[in-house]
Amino acid sequence: MAKTNKKFYVTTSIPYVNADPHIGFALEAIQADVLARYHRLKGEDVFFLTGTDEHGVKVVRAAEAVGETPKEFVDEISGKFKALKKTLILSWDDFIRTSDQKRHWPGAQKLWLKLYNAGKLYKKPYKGLYCIGHEAFITEKDLIDGKCRDHQKDPEVVEEENWFFKLSEYSNDIKSKIESGELTIVPEGRKNEIISLINEGLEDVSFSRPAKDLSWGIPVPNDPKHTMYVWCDALSNYISALGYGSTQNIDISKFQKYWPADIHIIGKDILRFHAAIWPGMLLAAELPLPKTIFVHGFITVGGEKMSKTIGNVINPVEIVNKYGADALRYYLLWDITPTGDGDFTYEKFEERYNSGLANGIGNLVARVAKLGETISPIVYSEDDIAEWNRNTKKNIHNLYDKLVDDIKLNEALAVAFSLVYSADKYNDIVGNIKGGDKYIDETQPWTLRGDDLKKVIINASFLINSFSELIEPFLPETAGKIREQIKFVGNKIEITKGDNIFPRK
Repeated sequence: MAKTNKKFYVTTSIPYVNADPHIGFALEAIQADVLARYHRLKGEDVFFLTGTDEHGVKVVRAAEAVGETPKEFVDEISGKFKALKKTLILSWDDFIRTSDQKRHWPGAQKLWLKLYNAGKLYKKPYKGLYCIGHEAFITEKDLIDGKCRDHQKDPEVVEEENWFFKLSEYSNDIKSKIESGELTIVPEGRKNEIISLINEGLEDVSFSRPAKDLSWGIPVPNDPKHTMYVWCDALSNYISALGYGSTQNIDISKFQKYWPADIHIIGKDILRFHAAIWPGMLLAAELPLPKTIFVHGFITVGGEKMSKTIGNVINPVEIVNKYGADALRYYLLWDITPTGDGDFTYEKFEERYNSGLANGIGNLVARVAKLGETISPIVYSEDDIAEWNRNTKKNIHNLYDKLVDDIKLNEALAVAFSLVYSADKYNDIVGNIKGGDKYIDETQPWTLRGDDLKKVIINASFLINSFSELIEPFLPETAGKIREQIKFVGNKIEITKGDNIFPRK
């Protein structure tokens, strides 16, 4: 597709490296990857960022527990997150680490000084409740029966002198940006949640910790006795990775080119950080706000929250090693509503794998390739493509584009798969859909010869090719395997029967 002048900058949150990657972050990374691939296929200039959040007390304690230095510990865990690029077939363009003193620290420190010089930082003694799980101070409103509502642990009472950011000054401005749509929060329920929080009044936030209590972090540039707290340390990754704070012209131009972010993809547990604190920091620094914050839910396992204590944490690498990356991508994108919570069990995963992949597209490609190989290569013209087939492709593409643009990824994938097995639910939108399975069952090509067989194989191949185009952002490996077996080259279709794309498990 021809290049456009439009840019698209998408980020994941940066996961904390106190533990190995789990399936929850895999969901977020895959969602971001779908959007990045989709916009690249539209010819846009895409920049896809991910990375790791590597400082804080929790990292220090985790490293001590295994007899390593913080640097050794974060290098190992960050490497596992970085390896997900190959494991999950991710297409990110950059991976930023907050421990990177050359690439990240200058941007974080420049942002700090920008806030300090604007008079938005001040120092005061503070006594508060500190949650190690959050790496953050929390309030009484965040407690249930005296424990952190998310981590179910008693917070520590911490008394110290810290730098604070005047977030309270920006309550009205942030609310106005959200309500006007300048900063879009998806879904609507999360928008209402953050508006409700803002209506209660945003409080100033602690922006540093004494270096004697937290040495593993970025030094405060105007006060070496303090270490940056998570907000300026971690949230600044979205601009430091683009060269903000760099003295190199090429880095500075990257920031000018891609910022603001078109979409931050985050989990619901860090909504306040991204939809209140981060916008406040950007407004204070006189920088543009991101355009959209997309909030996904949590993945439970058999109805229970993932927990190392329970022993039910799902490692995405293990699933990929057995079933393949696209099988995991398919389950997470199909079965997990993009903005809602979802559940994972191996039983449900295998059922979906066999019904949708092995018996679905795998079986269809195998049937068509086996028959088509006997008459390949096939010379065809546009007149050989039935009108219903051309119309189906056009209408399906239009609906699919709208759904992806609205980040309704599960529905977009379902629309694509309606080209495999007919889905009546879309008929009122795109007209009568004739999926590949239905078409093959109706025409029974195994009973045909000559031009009759050729006509059916051409149309079945066209349907499958249309399907492969739609799933390219979702299941990139599968799209490639389909085109290896059913290849359109000029006015010819070259068909070679290969191994079953998704063997039954």
